[in-house]
Amino acid sequence: MSSKKYTIQKSPFIVPTNDGKHIEEHFGLIAGGSSQLSIARMIAPPGWSEPFQTPDFDEYTYIISGKKQFNIDGEIIILKTGESIKIEKKVRIQYSNPFNEPCHYISICTPAFDVHKVHRETI
Repeated sequence: MSSKKYTIQKSPFIVPTNDGKHIEEHFGLIAGGSSQLSIARMIAPPGWSEPFQTPDFDEYTYIISGKKQFNIDGEIIILKTGESIKIEKKVRIQYSNPFNEPCHYISICTPAFDVHKVHRETI
């Protein structure tokens, strides 16, 4: 009997949040125990934002629908549907959705997202 060479994720881990953002981790530290990378589908509601942070991982973002704003060291970048970005680790960034529609996107972090490796600033 051979072991499977693939994993199908049918029940992603829903990360609890208190800011209205919806996070489904499909693969990563919580969903499967992988420290190499994490893949999550997210929905940022209109008006959502996070404080500035400096992650210890690279993050790739692909916008499925809507728009998302990135403040990268004071430079404002707005991604729209079908666009993507790679943000290198140790870069100071703030994520937000100041627009009137939800933003659906995929986030991939390498190594995997770890809340202890985000370094969020307090307001």
